[in-house]
Amino acid sequence: MNPGIEDIRKRGSRILKDGMKMLPAASLMKAEGLIRSLEDLSKPIVTIVNSYTTQIPGHAHLDKLGAVLKDELESLGFSVWYTNVGGAICDGIAMGHFGMKYSLPSRELITDQIETIVGAHPCDGWIGIGNCDKIVPAMLNAMARLNIPSVYVSGGPMLAGAGNTDLISVFEGVGLHSVGKLSDQGLRQLAETSCPGCGSCSGMFTANSMNCLAEAIGLALPGNGTITAEVWTNGPGSGTRLNPERLELVRQAGRALKRCMEKGLRPLDILTRQALDNGFVLDVAMGGSTNTVLHGLALAHSAGIAYDLDRLNQISLRTPNICKVAPSRPEVHVEDVHRAGGIGAILKEIARHGGTGLDLDVPTIAGTLAEYVNAARDPDGEVIRTLDRAFSETGGLAVLFGNLAPRGSVVKTAGVDPSMMEFEGPARIYESQEAALEGILRREVKDGDVVVIRYEGPRGGPGMQEMLSPTSALSGAGTRAALITDGRFSGGTRGLCVGHVAPEAAAGGPIAAVREGDRIYINAIERKLELRVSGEEIQRRLQALPPFEPKVTRGWLARYLRHVTSADTGAVFEI
Repeated sequence: MNPGIEDIRKRGSRILKDGMKMLPAASLMKAEGLIRSLEDLSKPIVTIVNSYTTQIPGHAHLDKLGAVLKDELESLGFSVWYTNVGGAICDGIAMGHFGMKYSLPSRELITDQIETIVGAHPCDGWIGIGNCDKIVPAMLNAMARLNIPSVYVSGGPMLAGAGNTDLISVFEGVGLHSVGKLSDQGLRQLAETSCPGCGSCSGMFTANSMNCLAEAIGLALPGNGTITAEVWTNGPGSGTRLNPERLELVRQAGRALKRCMEKGLRPLDILTRQALDNGFVLDVAMGGSTNTVLHGLALAHSAGIAYDLDRLNQISLRTPNICKVAPSRPEVHVEDVHRAGGIGAILKEIARHGGTGLDLDVPTIAGTLAEYVNAARDPDGEVIRTLDRAFSETGGLAVLFGNLAPRGSVVKTAGVDPSMMEFEGPARIYESQEAALEGILRREVKDGDVVVIRYEGPRGGPGMQEMLSPTSALSGAGTRAALITDGRFSGGTRGLCVGHVAPEAAAGGPIAAVREGDRIYINAIERKLELRVSGEEIQRRLQALPPFEPKVTRGWLARYLRHVTSADTGAVFEI
């Protein structure tokens, strides 16, 4: 990293305490209330890094969780610094307009903020409190980058809305409304009742997927991904209050940090290639968001671990898909997974398979993964199925390769109708998400088409905005079409939607060479994505293209696109 971070790894808060020359810092720490007197300098210092904001439903209650955690840590004998990080974005609110371009870049921004906070104000350990799409991976990346004792704890998933609805019900309602299948009042009613309170949106979307993966990787406690943020006050629809079980998990996180500090257990002692394998085994077993691939690769990069897309494919080919949650199974939400035994029950059943590469004898912030899994309940057989009743013999994610995606592309097979696992059709090309959405709502896209949305990758977008609006519009309208993009999809996406096509169009990838009406072949079973055009013709077309002109030339996004890499490396910075 750098000499300052290396010194924090060795000395922690002693940097601020050793020698008379540091008394000015001690004076300021007394002024701000961190210590009551210089005698308190003998206590270790821990930092709470909270992403509380009222701009995101998943974070609107994190101030209360932070207060509980601060009290717990102080009772354990720590001096506690408390800070909030900015740049936290709600993808659902940013969706469908230019603001979505800031979402993926915010991951790097938040990680950099945490490095800045700890680098400038050295501590002995820290806890991240987060919840939603880019905040979770940002905090995990910071844990790996800083590599001092640390724990991550989430705010928990949202309860499902009235009639087993969720945010995606509203997005798909827009598609239904566009073709006259849902009235104005019906759509308004969905918007009123589908998101009943605090928490990360209630399906196995990106935030909940990453919060669950953090359990399997070992950087978060059991229950992190599935204990709901709230409970009903007096039965469904009666109003909500904070979940006591979630509050207790926050207290346990404080105790886990103390254990890590006492044992000298650091994130990179936990975050190994095997731990990442374990995370991806869970991911494909539960049909998580395609964005977990992007964030898992970025986490590997932060940890200095070589990890490629083909390794993920091998895991998926060996791992049965035994759990499907909304959007793949709209009537099932994360709260149902928790009632059925949670992540421990999924891993317990998968461990019986024996051929996935899952290894339970690895350390976690709470002990070993085996201790968690062995104590878990057996699957209920319905929300979490047994191996003999798996939804499919292979996992819920697949990486497709071919002349259209030489460095890979990703599809959530758990959300694809079996009859569309192999598909071929003519290309219907759009140069942006906005143009695609307008075209879909105007009914330009017909059954059998392959919608191509390009120049929406990390550099081309910039920011690789999610494609939830066009995919939901297709689904809601009932159009039997595929969609491919060098951008990415929300965890709420379902259907034959292939994202992360690499190299992206802005980097001269073959997707830039596709022309209207070209035949595109997709085979999610055989992991193929092919443009039915000769290699020589693809090269001629690419050579004839004008140089890529960035869509943004000033500000943070302009700096971002100059440094970001393609999706196959996690859309990380080159430096």
